[in-house]
Amino acid sequence: MATQVKADICVIGGGSGGLSVAAGASQMGAKTVLVEGGKMGGDCLNYGCVPSKALIAAAKKAASLKNASVFGVTGPDPAVDFSKVMDHVQEVIASIAPHDSVERFKGLGVEVIQGYGRFISENELEVGDTRVTARRFVIATGSRATAPPISGLDEAGYLTNETIFENRTRPDHLIIIGGGPIGLEMAQAHARLGSKVTVLEAFKAFGRDDPDLSAVVLKTLREEGIDIREGVKISDVKKDASGTYYISLEEGASSEILSGSHLLVAAGRKANVEELNLEAAGVDYNPKGVVVDARLRSTNKKIYAIGDVAGSYQFTHIAGYHAGIVIRNALFRLPAKVDYSAVPWVTFTDPELANVGLNEAAAREQYGDKIKVLTFPFADIDRARTERQTEGMIKAITTNGGRILGAGIVGPHAGELIHPWGVAITGKLKIGTMASFIAPYPTYGEISKRAAGSYYTPSLFSSRTRAIVKFLSLFG
Repeated sequence: MATQVKADICVIGGGSGGLSVAAGASQMGAKTVLVEGGKMGGDCLNYGCVPSKALIAAAKKAASLKNASVFGVTGPDPAVDFSKVMDHVQEVIASIAPHDSVERFKGLGVEVIQGYGRFISENELEVGDTRVTARRFVIATGSRATAPPISGLDEAGYLTNETIFENRTRPDHLIIIGGGPIGLEMAQAHARLGSKVTVLEAFKAFGRDDPDLSAVVLKTLREEGIDIREGVKISDVKKDASGTYYISLEEGASSEILSGSHLLVAAGRKANVEELNLEAAGVDYNPKGVVVDARLRSTNKKIYAIGDVAGSYQFTHIAGYHAGIVIRNALFRLPAKVDYSAVPWVTFTDPELANVGLNEAAAREQYGDKIKVLTFPFADIDRARTERQTEGMIKAITTNGGRILGAGIVGPHAGELIHPWGVAITGKLKIGTMASFIAPYPTYGEISKRAAGSYYTPSLFSSRTRAIVKFLSLFG
């Protein structure tokens, strides 16, 4: 006989967004059930943000040792023990895991059911031999890597973000299908740890980013020896008995067979909805995920969807943002709606590439020529000179009246430097606020003030301004 569980709110998925809802709801006194069939912490902790940044940190250490001679510091080239690098990655995951554990959430008062859930009605979920009835459900099942339809790919097998951090052998030649953020982050990390790396992109690498900014990263990656091929078509993939991959390529009128020891597919993600039996719950969905309104409600208004499965931005911080929206709607009955005008995203290559709000192309599409584009290079920032981190720039976008619409930064610490621009967009601030704050010297953060100040350069040095200054000087 099935066990019956009743709850105020049932969260399906123990990733970043789901855990935030479960913790918040339980601490506010709601009877909360959390359903998770895989690892607590979800993709971000186990296969995404945390392990990838740990690997990138190790690779950055190796690169810093190789490039120290410019500072007058010399020594032997670093010896990379790839297995120990992966030990470091797993140790970082393990250090964070208790915060996301079943035990912690039970301690918060959450009833955790370990298993995969499927709807059997509009207000009932089946998890093994347990049936959960809830006043509200939150679908937070995330997404998974998907592969392009390439002949032989499935038969050959390949790595994804879910398996690459289990690899204990340094690839002799890592071939990566996909030139987006995940593919290029992994490309640079493995190249710096001693692997030969080739990236295959069907269209343009960093295709969704500002081309002026992404060009800086691509130049650096190529200088570090990474072979990035754009506009290529993969016609076939094979793997022989020795484990060597053979990738048949078509580039224009030419063809080539590329061989490598390891193959990583980083060419897109797919929402995890198939096993939920959403039809029984009256929930509409499409290839991007669950169809939701601005309050993150599905077509069944008692069922919400957050994070990757909600079909918008696939970032951990968006899942956390969604969690706050749902708690306000589901528990406090406040009509909170999502606002994506200040969404930040960062690619953690070296140099980093960070964005928030509208880029130049999106701003021109929305505002036409009624915008101003403000740029400033890291080469003119003294702190960047002291650390020889002068590659890159900032690009800020405002209306002609000075309201900040967006910003992009490529360079050292870009992911940290983008923060105040997000605050400015959220607060609907004008560029004068960014230009007038006192920036400590010497810091990388000066670049934001300098870029903002350039908004006023044309008027400050106009002939009209010079005439006014000359007239005032006559009165002493």
